[in-house]
Amino acid sequence: MNLKTSALLLSAFVMACSSPQKTEKAKPKSKVQEIVDKAIAFHGMEGLNKAEFSLTFRNIDYTYKNNNGMFEYTRTQTDSIGQTVLDIMNNNGLVRLTDGDTTEITEEKRAAYTRSVNSVIYFFRLPFGLNDAAVNKTYVGEKEVKGKTYYEVKVTFAQEGGGEDFDDVFLYWFDKEDYSMDYLAYLYHTDGGGMRFREAINARRIEGVLIQDYVNLKPEDERMDIMNIAELYNAGELEVLSQIINEDVKFTLNK
Repeated sequence: MNLKTSALLLSAFVMACSSPQKTEKAKPKSKVQEIVDKAIAFHGMEGLNKAEFSLTFRNIDYTYKNNNGMFEYTRTQTDSIGQTVLDIMNNNGLVRLTDGDTTEITEEKRAAYTRSVNSVIYFFRLPFGLNDAAVNKTYVGEKEVKGKTYYEVKVTFAQEGGGEDFDDVFLYWFDKEDYSMDYLAYLYHTDGGGMRFREAINARRIEGVLIQDYVNLKPEDERMDIMNIAELYNAGELEVLSQIINEDVKFTLNK
């Protein structure tokens, strides 16, 4: 290789290195994705994919462990004759232990226990779960609830990965200013079906994570269009059923 050829190759190499490289532009976030991401950040829940927590709900103890998708949820309670009943739910399914011994249960009961354990954990860690792969999110628009403006988001689920409750419908209302999740509603079909509306109360932070309790309400006609439920709440036409109170909450975020 002569000096002239070497000089030309060196010149081409320098120009290639110094020229701006074409990179594929990242797709801009959709409006609904931006809302959900900001809500998860405001609630301090970005780290729940690698975390542990425990809580007591209605005198029953729950624990949660998640290590990047490898999870274990437990529920511990005392039955009517004083035995300790432990349900352990993980990626492989659910088993029940009574006083430390494996309990034989029907598949129907296993499914019911799984729904029950998962429901408590799912609602407690909202809005974290709204980025799950099976979640279909739609930005509905702005909605006024009790005099404040909220972003309204509708959620449905893909049948694959959406569990037994894939045909449920959820609505969430995120504060337009700080993205707190102040209200939610859902239409469900399991266990007889129905419709509920929840108002967040008792907001507090534990280890930086925003924890909320809820007032649980329902419409008189649970077959109504869920898209109109906020109007009934504004008009004071929902019936209070109960309060969802999470006690003795402890968090460990494994960074």
